Amino acid sequence: MRLDAALAAQRGVSSRAEAQRLIDDGRVAVDGEHRPKRHVLRPGELVTFRLEEAEGQEEGEGPRFDVAYEDEHLLVVDKPAGVVVHPAPGHRGPTLAGALAGRAAGGDPARPGIVHRLDRDTSGLMVVAKSEEAYAALRDMVAAHELDRRYLALVEGRPPSASGTVDAPLGRDRRRRSLRSTDSERAKAAVTHFSALESLPRTTLLRVRLETGRTHQIRAHLSEIGHPVCGDSAYGGGASGSRLGLTRQFLHSNRLGFCHPLSGENLNCESKPPTDLRRALDAARREPVSGGPDGG
Repeated sequence: MRLDAALAAQRGVSSRAEAQRLIDDGRVAVDGEHRPKRHVLRPGELVTFRLEEAEGQEEGEGPRFDVAYEDEHLLVVDKPAGVVVHPAPGHRGPTLAGALAGRAAGGDPARPGIVHRLDRDTSGLMVVAKSEEAYAALRDMVAAHELDRRYLALVEGRPPSASGTVDAPLGRDRRRRSLRSTDSERAKAAVTHFSALESLPRTTLLRVRLETGRTHQIRAHLSEIGHPVCGDSAYGGGASGSRLGLTRQFLHSNRLGFCHPLSGENLNCESKPPTDLRRALDAARREPVSGGPDGG
């Protein structure tokens, strides 16, 4: 049976069209890996999926988040994993933009104050404007690459060098439209810098710095060089995520630094990895070496 047909038969999935949307959105994995809707299932394969959010919640309800810095012009929020930043087609639940209603301002009324974003299942720091003046200044800073955005990423395997740069244009993948890759008709410049913080038996903890900010940039670039983020089933990291008990990608925006656009103050905000990532990192440290007598 095709994957989309099998998924449509599951409880909570209303139709084959909804099943195909879930697959295209990267919410479905077969044995921990993303597969196309036409994939024919074989006996013994494990299909896991996450449903879309339920309707009926007020836009201003939840989600809860911490604030790393705030003044009359802007705030730096610490976004939890699982939270969508702003309304988008196919998303019907609460968003960070909704939770910030009346507190953030500037730009699109549907996403006030939002100058950059994090993927739904990426946690960590974001700066949000509280006025039109701050919004315009922050947008200019983002365009000029003046935000120092750093992440922690646990990836499969070990990169061949302790540090490096991935300079590869990204756009919508020609075949899997919900994903980004270098195999795209309209790719845009994308640059990611990384350095190894800790080499583990089967994985590596990286510090990653964004020079540009394309959708899924870190996830796509690390997958392109053969070291997908652990737990990222859409980009090839599903198997390691299952081993380490992850239910999302190990990607956390842990540092955000910039010069305050109005006061001129140098701001450096930091965020510790949440509990689920700390547990996965502990599990990664305890793993047997791949190919050794205790593991394969």
